[in-house]
Amino acid sequence: MSVPLYQAKAEFFRMLGHPVRIRVLELLQDGPMPVRALLAEIEVEPASLSQQLAVLRRSGIVTSRREGSTVVYELAGGDVADLMGAARRILTELLAGKNELLAELREAQVAGR
Repeated sequence: MSVPLYQAKAEFFRMLGHPVRIRVLELLQDGPMPVRALLAEIEVEPASLSQQLAVLRRSGIVTSRREGSTVVYELAGGDVADLMGAARRILTELLAGKNELLAELREAQVAGR
């Protein structure tokens, strides 16, 4: 029995649902990076980063290759960068709306309403 599309989408978004994974994807938008550079940027324990990279690799969203003793990660496709950009735009719009509401609430408080 096949998995319904909505369930597959939910599992995909759950896979993205970790701050370290999101940060890795953000960093990899600029191009391939070795693990040591990811560690320097994210500042988590190596074991934790390794675990999160394994999740992303198993899902097929990133790929890795060995260059000598260095492992380099990169996004598997451009759609991931598009998704991260869309998330940023959505969050920007949501937060802008909240800032407008906050400003209205503050104005109402000053006016004593």
